[in-house]
Amino acid sequence: MSINDVSNLFMFIGGLGMFLYGMHAMSGGIQKSAGSKMQELLGILTNNRLVAVLVGAGLTAIIQSSGATTVMVLGFVNAGIMSLPQAVGVIMGANIGTCITAWIVSLGQLGDSFKAISPSLYAPLILGIGVFITVFSKSSKKKTISEILIGLGMLFIGLDYMGSAAKSYMDSPIITNAFMAVGNNPFIGIAVGLIVTVIMQSSSASVGVLQTLAATSGAVTTSAAVFICLGADIGSCMPAVLSSIGAQRNAKRVAAIHLIFNVIGAIVLGTAGFILFRIMPGFAHTAIDSVGISIFHTGAKIVDVIIQFPFAMGLVKLSGLVVREKESDQIAEDNAEKATLRHLDRRILKSPDFAVENAIKEVVHMGEIANENLKDACQAVMSYDKALIDKVLSTEKTINKMEELITEYLVEIENLSLTEKQHELIKNLFYSVSDIERVGDHVENIAELVNVDDPENRIVFTEEAERELSEMMSLVKDSFSCAVQAIGNSNIDQAVLVGKYEERVDDMEDELRDQHIDRMARQLCKPVSGVAFLDILSNLERISDHAYNLAGYVISENEG
Repeated sequence: MSINDVSNLFMFIGGLGMFLYGMHAMSGGIQKSAGSKMQELLGILTNNRLVAVLVGAGLTAIIQSSGATTVMVLGFVNAGIMSLPQAVGVIMGANIGTCITAWIVSLGQLGDSFKAISPSLYAPLILGIGVFITVFSKSSKKKTISEILIGLGMLFIGLDYMGSAAKSYMDSPIITNAFMAVGNNPFIGIAVGLIVTVIMQSSSASVGVLQTLAATSGAVTTSAAVFICLGADIGSCMPAVLSSIGAQRNAKRVAAIHLIFNVIGAIVLGTAGFILFRIMPGFAHTAIDSVGISIFHTGAKIVDVIIQFPFAMGLVKLSGLVVREKESDQIAEDNAEKATLRHLDRRILKSPDFAVENAIKEVVHMGEIANENLKDACQAVMSYDKALIDKVLSTEKTINKMEELITEYLVEIENLSLTEKQHELIKNLFYSVSDIERVGDHVENIAELVNVDDPENRIVFTEEAERELSEMMSLVKDSFSCAVQAIGNSNIDQAVLVGKYEERVDDMEDELRDQHIDRMARQLCKPVSGVAFLDILSNLERISDHAYNLAGYVISENEG
């Protein structure tokens, strides 16, 4: 191998690296700039499958990888955010959305006739502008734009490098004969596309390389391009298949649906193509350019969706046969800790926006569990119910474990590519988790004060004391419940209402404390009961303080 050959090989590898990095950087920048719009995509998902297809296409156009979209959908299903029927539509749409990269590549490979408007000509300028913005701008919004520009510039420069490196080899009879052989045998063509895509972990990247080779010379035939693209579609399923290992059964079925959908599409379109090429051999051996590959790639995806769309529920049923239910899958999750571990699916981290949204939901979930535990503890104080006390103490352990799991998840999100607003939100979620855990501790304290095991030291409140506690408990429960709802809805009105509850709780605690001390002075209750009453008041007031903290985070986010 000559020095020139080595140089060309290095240039091709370097160009491929820049192309892949450019795709990744541009995708990350677009995701950031999309912001809340990406969160809204989940919100508009309904049982309307056509809407789900459009959402899948839009999401994949941003992420630029149907495999990555499917992995994320797998995480949504595993976390219980999305149903299988919804997932089918999103997967179908993802196959269409992934074609956006092929059109970007085609744009970058305009021929000499369009050289003056070719993005490749302006790629260094685009890259330079992006770098200058990154270095000299302090605005996070401008830095996000620069990330998109840098990615776009690197993508086009990488394509130029690959094309230049491949050009010296494309006239070789070996290359020409290889593409002829691939075009004549659909199994070889599909296998080549599948293997290359599995290696590159992206059908967009493998099709992009094929387009680069097609634009370099006339060696890539129409039939070869068709079969390689179909193989790339099947290969794009591998990330989801690998990601489904260890997931819940329904999540595994998502990967199965993606694979079944693309295999059926490859069989149908591959068979139709094989018959057409046998009838029209001249067309099969005709050279295809980059734009031609984009047209086929997009058209094939659309036709595939049209053919299989009416049988979407059949794909769901078929996935159930492929991924059979095991006896362990039938065992329901029996506590919130296991549910939390499932909901905080790491696959969702592939999309920072969705990961942040899911983290909010899980913090709210933790707050709801703490709220129910507060209600149980208050009831236990009034009923002296031993079973209820034991339940409260057991749930508190679960809340502690949830704090650990959610905090770990928030740490991972904090290291993702987030906007300044999202960083602020994650910081507040850290504080919120800590406050909710402290509420759990105070609830535990209240439950432990109800001593039902020792009859001699059992607390007994007067009717007046029970009425006062009931009023205080009702106010605190409303306050904490309102605070948790404010987090979930980002509702500033509910957050402000918590502040009003806090003022009333503080005033009531002072009033009830003075009244109870007066009762103790008049020996209307046992000392042990009197101390327990004051301790319960103190814990309830502290719970209200933490509810006020939670509301404060919501207010700061809305004001910011």
